[in-house]
Amino acid sequence: MAQPVKRFWSDVAVSAAGEITLDGRPVRTPGRLPLVVPYPALAEAVAQEWRDVGETVDPRAMPLTGLANAAIERVAADPAAFAGGLAVYGGSDLLCYRGEGPLAERQAAAWDSVLAWARDRFDVTFIVTDGVMPVEQPPRTLVRLRETVVALSPWLLAPLSPIIGLTGSLLLGLALVEGAVDADTAWSAAHVDEDWQAEQWGEDALAAETRAARAAEYRAAIRFLKLVSGRPDRTTRRS
Repeated sequence: MAQPVKRFWSDVAVSAAGEITLDGRPVRTPGRLPLVVPYPALAEAVAQEWRDVGETVDPRAMPLTGLANAAIERVAADPAAFAGGLAVYGGSDLLCYRGEGPLAERQAAAWDSVLAWARDRFDVTFIVTDGVMPVEQPPRTLVRLRETVVALSPWLLAPLSPIIGLTGSLLLGLALVEGAVDADTAWSAAHVDEDWQAEQWGEDALAAETRAARAAEYRAAIRFLKLVSGRPDRTTRRS
């Protein structure tokens, strides 16, 4: 196992270009690229994570730095390919698969407004089905969603990736990127099925612990997204 990295710096600063420095020396990503964050509010938040480091560096306590590293290394290396991988989720979006009875009613209440927004925003249609058997979305819908995702910058794609993975929905992710839905509403919408099952059978302690960890990851991605887009961060600590 790798030895923990001890804190070796006193001063953390941000240059005019957004480069994070430790005692005047540039911070580098794991791939040795300069950690340059071209969004002042985000750069300052990343720098604060480095200021808050204790005796040793704990990457788990530095989620904004991790997402910035991803934007610089993973996404910017080939944005179109990375975006294409995210756009695939549009073919099996959570919001298009419904249950029955009271669950279906709850899903409709949480999901239909987002679907309506997406229909209007992208001028497309969606096929909504009962059950879990896969359905194919119209080709034009998939093309429009892909075009939208590919047009995003690496700094938006980086947080969008975990948001999609954590919610199971490209549409919720895009609605968050464009400010069409707030973070708490999207998180609740993503967990309609899970909450329903917990109501019917009780909540499992391990499942609750896992969800809390996922919620923390989600909040970090949302904060990153808001700092890039310049919107106020009003995300609460729901799990």
